[in-house]
Amino acid sequence: MSGSVLFDAPGPKARRLSLTLSIIVGVLILAGLYWLYSVLAAPRPSSGGITLPGMFHPSRWDVFTNPEVWTFIGAGVLRTLQAAGAAAVVAIVLGVVFALLRTAKTAWIRVPTTVVLEFVRGMPVLLMMLFILLAFASGAYWAVVIALGLYNGAIIGEALRAGLAALPRGQREAGLSLGMRELQTRMLIEFPQAFRQMLPIIVAQLVVLLKDTSLGFIVGYPELLRSTMNNLASFYGNRYLFSFFAVTLVIYLIMNLTLSFIARWLSKRTDSARRGGKAGKDIPVDPALAIAQASAAARQAGQGSI
Repeated sequence: MSGSVLFDAPGPKARRLSLTLSIIVGVLILAGLYWLYSVLAAPRPSSGGITLPGMFHPSRWDVFTNPEVWTFIGAGVLRTLQAAGAAAVVAIVLGVVFALLRTAKTAWIRVPTTVVLEFVRGMPVLLMMLFILLAFASGAYWAVVIALGLYNGAIIGEALRAGLAALPRGQREAGLSLGMRELQTRMLIEFPQAFRQMLPIIVAQLVVLLKDTSLGFIVGYPELLRSTMNNLASFYGNRYLFSFFAVTLVIYLIMNLTLSFIARWLSKRTDSARRGGKAGKDIPVDPALAIAQASAAARQAGQGSI
């Protein structure tokens, strides 16, 4: 019996312990869910001496039989996706530009770009939205799109820069030997490879972008959260506040989990293509961790961080 089998395969005691812990954790989770359901479903007295029905009482959900409510919610979902889609395009384009300027050999291009990137990455997205809205009177939609595009473009730019730094030096040399200019080599040979290598991280960052569209609630953009938790709840009253919250949560989960599934699928596909039948390391979906790992790999290869 090989050492790997001895150390990798769990023994009978380890399997029993794992099964016992799984059962205990499962029971605790079910008990917690039952307690939460009991608290939410229980009637509760109001300040006026009237007993209000529980959160799951049919009288709190009958509003969803009205087709106009779903039309209004659908419009909020559409505006959320519109803002997220436009911001995603802006972020990817800016990411390529930031990565190109950040890797420039000229210091007077590279250093100011670094300062701008650090400023954008360190500034809260909500403050950026408010600044764009107040300073440029751009309207809520463009404040959301530009702010999300700038912030996520900075993150994507750093991911692409790390991907470029991790490429073998021979990729650039091969392009230059064919008579290409440095910019042509960067755009036609290196960037496609870096983009493909960092695609799961880019998609994962777009998931963050989609979630951050909810910040448009503060600047007055009528996305999903504002449409349900503000407009519809104000119109129908606080009686339906929990119901609108639950529906909004489910819709956000569906959208975000779908994009997360795509990110994991792309991660597996790109990893399989990169391995080519040999062992390799998975690319983490977390952008900060992926950037750090790619930069470390570049330093180990003797290239350093540009």
